[in-house]
Amino acid sequence: MIISNIIGGLGNQMFQYAAGRALALSLNTELYLDIGGFDSYRLHNGFQLSHVFSLPARISGHSDTRKLLGWQASKIRILSHPKFAWLRKRALVVEPYFDFWAGFFDAPSDCYISGYWQSEKYFAKHADRIREEFSFHLQLDDRNAEIVRRMKGSNSVSLHIRRGDYVNNPKTLAVHGLCDIDYYQAAVELVSARVVSPSFFVFSDDIAWARENLKMVFPCEFIGHNQGEDSYKDMQLMSVCSHHIIANSSFSWWGAWLNPEPQKIVIAPKKWFADGRKVPDLLPESWVCLP
Repeated sequence: MIISNIIGGLGNQMFQYAAGRALALSLNTELYLDIGGFDSYRLHNGFQLSHVFSLPARISGHSDTRKLLGWQASKIRILSHPKFAWLRKRALVVEPYFDFWAGFFDAPSDCYISGYWQSEKYFAKHADRIREEFSFHLQLDDRNAEIVRRMKGSNSVSLHIRRGDYVNNPKTLAVHGLCDIDYYQAAVELVSARVVSPSFFVFSDDIAWARENLKMVFPCEFIGHNQGEDSYKDMQLMSVCSHHIIANSSFSWWGAWLNPEPQKIVIAPKKWFADGRKVPDLLPESWVCLP
């Protein structure tokens, strides 16, 4: 049994699920999800995986974690600190750093995994299965279905501008920073040089800012109506597009990754964090990075 700790926004939840699911498949065991952290989590829209997707994983309880970890089940947060690595049971698998960690695959078949696991390398061998399980199972409303029709009828390019909590929360802004307008204009120029007659579909949690600052000479549609519990529909729409310009956001990372077409163009910001730290394993090799 693999128990994966799930926390954060939808994009983070998907990374945690995908890594746990790939590990469970590799070890021929079942995946359980620990969502206990959402009892006191007030950001984003709470636990969304089971609402958005039809997944085979089950929800675990504290008793399941205790079976694996004993007394350490109630001390996971403390034991996650690097200085206590020596004390952890082998069944408690904690992500040691942000970059891909090959030791992940040495986990025992009964374990609890805690981390963000933000790299395709954790689940690349099971990419087809992961995409299948991340199929959106709710039927789109008429407005979004019509947008999908227009996307499929053009050389569509999704463009994601994330502001929201990146702007309004000083701590979040200090960690992530923002993709500036120069990045987006350069990305539009690059795509338009490679794609014939592109049509851009702009997604943002600050659509007024996007309209005012993004200068487009190509057909462009601004999409800002999917809000609150419906915000996941933006990811669903992104995944339908032929090509993608993403923000430094796991949300649009998944919007691009869920598009299975091997010839897609995906443009991502080279600077993912405000401090400029390198993230060599976050972006698939075929994606294009722009400063």
